[in-house]
Amino acid sequence: MTALPDWPALRTAARSAAQHSYSPYSGFAVGAAALLDDGRVVIGANIENASFGITMCAENAVVVAARMSGGGSIVAVSVMGNGEPVTPCGRCRQLLWEFGGPDCLVDVEGTPTALSTLLPAAFPDRSTFGSGAQPASRRQD
Repeated sequence: MTALPDWPALRTAARSAAQHSYSPYSGFAVGAAALLDDGRVVIGANIENASFGITMCAENAVVVAARMSGGGSIVAVSVMGNGEPVTPCGRCRQLLWEFGGPDCLVDVEGTPTALSTLLPAAFPDRSTFGSGAQPASRRQD
């Protein structure tokens, strides 16, 4: 079963998730909400660290929440920063691709946009690594 995104509900859940952000260094509270293929919605918030390099983005937290609550593929995701829509960074786009695939929809300024548009040359699909590894979005867990 693949659920259809309720974008207003995902945006509301992402804004709500941002209230759990730990962002004392940037002051930029980010929340994310993802719809999974079984209809569940999982949320996450950014968790900063003084080194910034090991800061956890809200999209990362969403993937962790999805895996910890039973897995599944991400169908759609909305990300809000300080209450406004934001687009995932490149690192998070790759992470979302791994767990949602090229057809995963991202809320880009109110327009659902496929990850294949935001990240046209994602790993491992377009890589030359030759490992044969399959992203979680294509494996049967």
